Amino acid sequence: MTRATMVRAVLAVAVLLVSVYITLTMSPRLGLDLQGGTRMVLQAKDSDTAKADRDSTDRTLEVLRQRIDSLGVSEPTLTRSGEDRIIVELPDVQDPRQAAEVLGKTAQLSFHPVLGPGTAPAEGEKEKKDELALPDEQGDLLALGPVRLSGAGVKDATADFDGQQGTGWSVSLDFHKDAGKKWTELTGEAACNPAQDPRRRVAIVLDDKVISSPQVSPSVGCNVGLPSTSTQITGSFSAAEARDLALLIKGGSLPVPVEVVEQRIVGPTLGADAIDASARAALIGAAATALFIIVMYRLFGGLAALALAAYGIISYAALIALGVTLTLPGLAGFVLAIGMAVDANVLVFERAREEHEDRPNRSLFSSLTAGFKGAWSAVADSNVTTLIAAGLLFFLGSGPVKGFGVTLAIGVVASMFSALVIARALTEIAASSRFVNTRRGVNGIQRPGAVRTRLNERNPQLFRSPRRWLTISAVLVVVALAGIFVRGINLGVEFTGGRLVEYSTSRPVDVETARDAITAAGFGDAEVTTAGDGDLSVRTGKLDNDGENTLRAALAEEGGETTKVRDELIGPSLGDELRRNALIALGVAVFVQLAYLAVRFRWTFAVASVGALVHDVIILVGVFAWLGRPVDGIFLASLLTVIGYSVNDSVVVFDRVRELWANSRRSPIGEIANRAVLQTVPRTVNTGMGALFILAALVVLGGDSLEDFALALLIGICVGTYSSVMTAVPGALLLEKSSKAPPPARKRSSGGKVSRQKARDPLDNGARV
Repeated sequence: MTRATMVRAVLAVAVLLVSVYITLTMSPRLGLDLQGGTRMVLQAKDSDTAKADRDSTDRTLEVLRQRIDSLGVSEPTLTRSGEDRIIVELPDVQDPRQAAEVLGKTAQLSFHPVLGPGTAPAEGEKEKKDELALPDEQGDLLALGPVRLSGAGVKDATADFDGQQGTGWSVSLDFHKDAGKKWTELTGEAACNPAQDPRRRVAIVLDDKVISSPQVSPSVGCNVGLPSTSTQITGSFSAAEARDLALLIKGGSLPVPVEVVEQRIVGPTLGADAIDASARAALIGAAATALFIIVMYRLFGGLAALALAAYGIISYAALIALGVTLTLPGLAGFVLAIGMAVDANVLVFERAREEHEDRPNRSLFSSLTAGFKGAWSAVADSNVTTLIAAGLLFFLGSGPVKGFGVTLAIGVVASMFSALVIARALTEIAASSRFVNTRRGVNGIQRPGAVRTRLNERNPQLFRSPRRWLTISAVLVVVALAGIFVRGINLGVEFTGGRLVEYSTSRPVDVETARDAITAAGFGDAEVTTAGDGDLSVRTGKLDNDGENTLRAALAEEGGETTKVRDELIGPSLGDELRRNALIALGVAVFVQLAYLAVRFRWTFAVASVGALVHDVIILVGVFAWLGRPVDGIFLASLLTVIGYSVNDSVVVFDRVRELWANSRRSPIGEIANRAVLQTVPRTVNTGMGALFILAALVVLGGDSLEDFALALLIGICVGTYSSVMTAVPGALLLEKSSKAPPPARKRSSGGKVSRQKARDPLDNGARV
């Protein structure tokens, strides 16, 4: 065993032990669809008596969404109910009363000049329009001038502790550019007054209360002012008060005040039966994937399956340790990460097979080491592009999009660790054994696979006519677009809004039974949860009174006498801003991936990869349009997963094209591309089969709740596998014909050559003939 192998083994054991400890000692945070949580109904008001209109309520909803994200609640659901009510669902909230208190605050922040000592207005006398008297921190009244700067000018707010200066906890504010200029002007005017004069102070007002009125330092000159970048609010804050104030300011001011009119605990969207069925399907699918890998790669396949199990433990522990909320859309990120973990092992094993075919006398350890080295660039590029997308979705998205980015990033990092550290340590230890070396039928590397053997025998020429494959892809896109325009997209209630009806039944009815009855009555897109004392809450799309009567009758067959407790029209939970942010995040992610691939490969390869990605998205949406399936938040997560899988597949193919072309610069690009595709087909087939086992199990065994989720991934992965070869490669060939760029430069060291110093063979005693 080499020293590097020993280091990997020790690192793998250490990470696994920590992960097991976290798994056994800490509990996960489950989302509303898995565990339930708190539901609050907020009433928006323009004044004490007037109701808020639809526009101001929508603006308030988006500010609340930002504020909830700042509070650290992942995967919240916010919907508008009627004209002036907002329904907020918070998964796994420990203290609902505290959340309600923070959400209900208006947080109207403003900055005023101090005009001098104030006097209380006489009874019945209104304050002047541009002047108000408010108590300062000590309770003394201050006469304040008009608002010179609002909280909207604050770019960021953070809670800081300064023990050296004795100021304790404070809140630091960073201003936007124009707001910073106003701050400089305001403090510059105050500095024109003598020291200790009340007019040298600036009042910072939150919700009609002076929270701080600092005096401008004597060192600041008249009309000079403080710097326009930042300032600090002090006021004898406790740690909790400083953090809450920073969150409120950062979350934004509510356009109108809100009042909590109802608060209750709700049950999970997915019933216990659906969760159990999903778990069984995932286990069966994972077992089938492991069995497939073992059949394909024998002993090394079994070791890869152990590394895959380790991936599950590590990623789960990471989610728990970071406090990430586990939800159904987050499972999509795990499915993609499982596929990438399998993909990395398959890439290495197939590359090791190639190395052994090229040099049959090479030992198993040397072939395996060369396989890891040769596959490294493809593994790194595919994972980096996925991490770029995950990071941008997290920083630019919100709500479910942000949650998907977190779970995807954690899954990708864990999958790389399991494949490149754990699996490598296990396989290198096995390859160091003479028993494994001398029995070629055991290790799975020293014998070519069936797919590779047949391709070598037939050597099909796939790209004699690249336009033929592009024509087929274009026809598929046209058919998909026809479905979108002819049948239309069946937008789910997250996008369109709908109707929320709550029922009380004389006999207890569990969620799964109620969902089955409602689905049989023709409301397959309905979301069912428990609410209050065993009541059932049903949310569905457009529902007229006749439809509501049908729905109630279906529940009455299971629950006896059924009474309607609540009936409200609600707006979309994926609001305009959330949908816009999701599209912006997706667009930026695609652009950054395009730039990365153009730098790492060639611009022709990058454009072809993105073209295949767009091809996959259109076809998936079109298939769902033809099938009439709902396009909702879960579908959005599936779509993001398909995008990541498509780019990952294309990167593997083009990495091989680049390598072969660099080693044979005078060969036609068409011939190079054909060889690259034939060499990577075993990897493509084996990786796709590994992911399909899990998805097929979810479709068949996961129940109605997961059927659309798994179906979207199943279709997307099949289409992505096809497009990465038959769309991206022909597209790149046509672009290369119009490009005058030279072939890629030859690498200094080939992936197939491993020096003795870098990869010492433990079975090599140094003897030579």
